[in-house]
Amino acid sequence: MWSPWQLVYRTAFGCMVLEIFIHNVAQGLNVCMSGSATSCEECLLISPSCAWCAQEEFGRARTLTSRCDLSQNLQKRGCEAHNIESPSSTTMVVKSEPLSSKGSGPTQYDVIQIMPQKISLNLRPGDQTSFEVQMRQVEDYPVDLYYLMDLSLSMKDDLDTIRNLGTKLADEMSKLTSNFRLGFGSFVDKNMSPFSYTATKYQDNPCNGYKLFPNCVPSFGFRHLLSLTDKVDRFNEEVQKQMVSRNRDAPEGGFDAILQAAVCKERIGWRKEAFHLLVFATDDVPHLALDGKLGGLVQPHDGECHMNEKNEYSGSTKMDYPSLALLGEKLAENNIYLIFAVTKRLYVIYKNFTALIPGTTVEILDQDSKNIIQLIVNAYNNIRSKVELTVWDQPEDLSLSFTATCQDGQPLPGLRKCADLKIGDTVSFNVSVDARGCPAPGTQQRFTIKPVGLKDRLEVSVDYRCACGCTDQTQANSSRCSSIGQYTCGTCRCDPGYLGARCECQEGEAGSMYLSACREAEGKQICNGRGECSCNQCLCYESEFGKIYGTFCECDDFSCARHKGILCSGHGECHCGECKCHAGYIGDNCNCSTDTSSCVSDDGKICSGRGSCVCGHCQCTEPGAFGDTCEKCPTCPDACGTKRECIECRLFDSGRLSDNQTCQRLCKDEIITVETLKTEDPNAVLCLYKTENECVMKFMYSEHANGMSVLTALKEPECGAAPDAMTVLLAVVGSVLLVGIVLLAIWKLVITVHDRREFARFQSARCRARYEMASNPLYKQPISSHPIETDFIMYEQAAGVYHRESRKGRYQLTYKEAKTVCKYEGGNLATYDQLEAARQIGVQ
Repeated sequence: MWSPWQLVYRTAFGCMVLEIFIHNVAQGLNVCMSGSATSCEECLLISPSCAWCAQEEFGRARTLTSRCDLSQNLQKRGCEAHNIESPSSTTMVVKSEPLSSKGSGPTQYDVIQIMPQKISLNLRPGDQTSFEVQMRQVEDYPVDLYYLMDLSLSMKDDLDTIRNLGTKLADEMSKLTSNFRLGFGSFVDKNMSPFSYTATKYQDNPCNGYKLFPNCVPSFGFRHLLSLTDKVDRFNEEVQKQMVSRNRDAPEGGFDAILQAAVCKERIGWRKEAFHLLVFATDDVPHLALDGKLGGLVQPHDGECHMNEKNEYSGSTKMDYPSLALLGEKLAENNIYLIFAVTKRLYVIYKNFTALIPGTTVEILDQDSKNIIQLIVNAYNNIRSKVELTVWDQPEDLSLSFTATCQDGQPLPGLRKCADLKIGDTVSFNVSVDARGCPAPGTQQRFTIKPVGLKDRLEVSVDYRCACGCTDQTQANSSRCSSIGQYTCGTCRCDPGYLGARCECQEGEAGSMYLSACREAEGKQICNGRGECSCNQCLCYESEFGKIYGTFCECDDFSCARHKGILCSGHGECHCGECKCHAGYIGDNCNCSTDTSSCVSDDGKICSGRGSCVCGHCQCTEPGAFGDTCEKCPTCPDACGTKRECIECRLFDSGRLSDNQTCQRLCKDEIITVETLKTEDPNAVLCLYKTENECVMKFMYSEHANGMSVLTALKEPECGAAPDAMTVLLAVVGSVLLVGIVLLAIWKLVITVHDRREFARFQSARCRARYEMASNPLYKQPISSHPIETDFIMYEQAAGVYHRESRKGRYQLTYKEAKTVCKYEGGNLATYDQLEAARQIGVQ
């Protein structure tokens, strides 16, 4: 039999379990009451929505974890508001000076292109906070340009081309900035085998025996020739002094030179307040890290400046080539924009480098460097037309996400850059920060947000709100805890060996009254088989896989979904069988990134407007679209329109893209010009459009197996010849005359036909006439003669014309008979004229 105390205890405990169960069913999963929190600090770490009740009289008959709940639930259950611990993340702007509008001039040292400049964050783990960053690139900003040139033998024609580069480049750059400085350096390769010729006969002249060019200078790694200066004539002088060299293998040692030009700031003369451009001109691929082992160089590059008194790189034969990561780090540290000026066949290789080295761009260099000035100007305009933020020294337990708002005012989640900007445009970025955990007490961390290639930066200091205010009132050996534990935040922390809400039980005490309180439901195992029941509470076992916790040991932090064997993909925390993803990740196993920056195409659209970004990858929905950002689509309706803009700006410097200097950035396709366009390729699409002067431009669009888009276009649009005015006039006059002659001919023909028809009608009528041509049928002669001895009689005589009539009647004589009669009488047959004259006499 149970005692009354036991009945009361079991009833109270059962009611508590039932209340928690009903609450969780009604509200859904309440992670705050999952049972993992046994203190205020642990409660705050579960979720930013969780709060702790430090009220002493709260939940005396309940388990310890019932103090951790949603703030509104705690108040409903009787916890007073001032006893609830629920801190939130805060943001405080420490320094915020306004953005500048002009770079050069008296205030050039105080130019501000990012706002604010300092921010302080107080973060509660899981409670995301955000702040806004504004960026504006000022006009007339000082520019330092260092020209780093490959002086291997294959670049001889390029060296001849740039001998007067300084003056011409200064003239062009003066249109963009009033404060321009120019420097010069050169490189070949490490002067050691197998990279260069090291035999005795080649030491002074590596070109010895080379018929095409028998004289050249010894090979060298990097040589600094001219510090940055505004005296551009000195640049021309230094260039004219240079001679090419010769190395053995095809790759060059250009990355050694880039690193030295970046880190030797004092020797090069980089100004802190200027825009730094490093132009790297070459016609071959570079050596990379580990290539130095071919020559026995096993020491990695240390990233430091190693320039001797001759301004030459002294570590060329001592250290390996730098890695891409080291190169990118040093360029970013010194705010240097790197411009790869390479020949067309190397474009794809260096384009891949730009994806690994932030703040770099690649441009196509002519074989003899004739386009170098326009290339530099285009690259500068391209760089100045975009803004990209980078994060330095980001603490591992912080998650950052960016939302860019560019010139069109539309927010772009997951994007930390804006393109197609004009100088003076202001853009903003919303930065959300989320702390995933708490460092050691008193730890203060910081990170920096800075634009690529600029000296401006935003410094962010971070404090963590992981402690509860009630811990300041902790009481050791408190009587509330049976004098064998600490009283803090409304609960007892018992000394080792003691348990219970007031430390009233010792470990090892067990009984049937305690065991039923440790079952989640009737028929289930005690503590779900993953713990022991002691003093009405489950003591969960330790596990090599992680932590087991909960009122009935029903939860753990290792039984969650995995991706590639990694719990919650490494982007979340496991809470009671469910992954709680870090900021920027979603999904059952947190393997899906919400960052869309990898889905943004060169034109700034998500997946080129032909698909959707899912888990950081483009899923193309437009039929026929493919590529990392769905940028390739020969069969899409807008394919010809998109490529048309590249044809216009690349071949004719016209169209929409030529105005905002984005042609070189957006149009990287290979363009082949031909005299005659062949349309037999079944995999190519024929595109045509009408130009401004009413000509027709045709080109073929195709995708090669190597992933490159190829545009085959006519050299010039097809235009009809303009009509000649005199030709048109003569044609019109001739046409009028011709029409007139034709009409006259037709009229003449009609008249002739008509006359002939009338004459024929006249002839027919004459033949049918019943009287002689010279007589009047109404007139009768008073005298008539009737010879008897002949068959013919005389009827009438007029004008020497005698009319004979047959006895048979008028007009009964045949031609033969008439001729015989006339011959008989000594006459001839009358002609038409004689008949007409006789008729006229008869009429009168």
